Amino acid sequence: MAEKRDYYEVLGLAKGADDADIKKAYKTLAKKYHPDLNPNNPEAEEKFKEINEAYTVLSDSDKKAQYDRYGHAAFDPGAGGGGFGGFGGFGGFGDDIDISDIFSSFFGGGTSSSSRRRGPIRGDDILQRVIVSFEEAAFGCKKNVEFNRIEECPDCGATGAAKGSAPETCTACGGSGQVRRTQRTPLGMMQTTGQCDACRGRGKIIKNPCSNCRGTGYIRLKKKLEVSIPAGIDDGQRVAIRSQGDAGRQGGQPGDLIITVSVRPHHIFERDGYNIYCDIPITFSQAALGADINVPTLEGNVSYKIPEGTQTGTEFVIKGKGINRLEYKGVGDLYFTVVVETPKNLTAEQKELLRQLDQTIESDGSGKDGFFKKFRGKNK
Repeated sequence: MAEKRDYYEVLGLAKGADDADIKKAYKTLAKKYHPDLNPNNPEAEEKFKEINEAYTVLSDSDKKAQYDRYGHAAFDPGAGGGGFGGFGGFGGFGDDIDISDIFSSFFGGGTSSSSRRRGPIRGDDILQRVIVSFEEAAFGCKKNVEFNRIEECPDCGATGAAKGSAPETCTACGGSGQVRRTQRTPLGMMQTTGQCDACRGRGKIIKNPCSNCRGTGYIRLKKKLEVSIPAGIDDGQRVAIRSQGDAGRQGGQPGDLIITVSVRPHHIFERDGYNIYCDIPITFSQAALGADINVPTLEGNVSYKIPEGTQTGTEFVIKGKGINRLEYKGVGDLYFTVVVETPKNLTAEQKELLRQLDQTIESDGSGKDGFFKKFRGKNK
């Protein structure tokens, strides 16, 4: 298996980059490698997944701190680097042994990990990606999501035993899931406590397993769920659907369904936070004389009056025509930049009229003549 690249390297950032730089880099790369924009590039989807994975960690302050300290080992149970909640065992001893097991092995005391495994265990979260249009992200929508979820077996009620039977207490360990052994060492006779081989630490033995789940007590089913995507959500943000993840075990709570939203780029608008931006082409006459122009918004065209003498590159704003804010009430704004289009394929008559206009502008001291007067003055 190829070694994972550094998350900062994936996003093209230096270590310790702040939240703003991380978000900016993610948006740029996610747009560049979005699978919908690269249908003929087989590597685009893998790069997109790699970018999303890096952003998921670095955009979360707690995960980022863990990653900065331990690197990929923080999230790799087999690496033994993290040793903190949810990311593997203690200091390299592995998943099945923790510090209390070490004490238990030598001194016969402590609370073992096998006994904890017989307590409630929360179900795993399920990660899904949903693709929405620019407008759906702006106004909110509902999407049908299909995913596989682990559920309790309905035939045996998660016991793993066939109908009419039940798991039996393990006679080898008396239901504790552990057995104590005495062995001779160079230091003398020592007692060790370990997992019961007969029941594999469960404390129960299933002699007649359920045929539906093969004695596991759980089955994997394909589910379909309608999910509400809130208005104003941005590319890469996530929606958590509580208790729709994998079933918990031994009375534990189910996990969550985590939806990562990917927003398709728009053919006109660009988004920055809750504001949107676009370019509007106008004619030379409209720029010179002023005009009422149609400006596209997410809710349809609106009329906007631009003043006479408007220069190409001038930016205007229409309040309240941007994106709905997720955290609180309010709507962003629409910024549009006018771009004066130079006419092409002019007739001889049109060209002559423009020459006459140019001469008129020069003779009355307006327009470009003011610039050239300043230029000539500096070079005398």
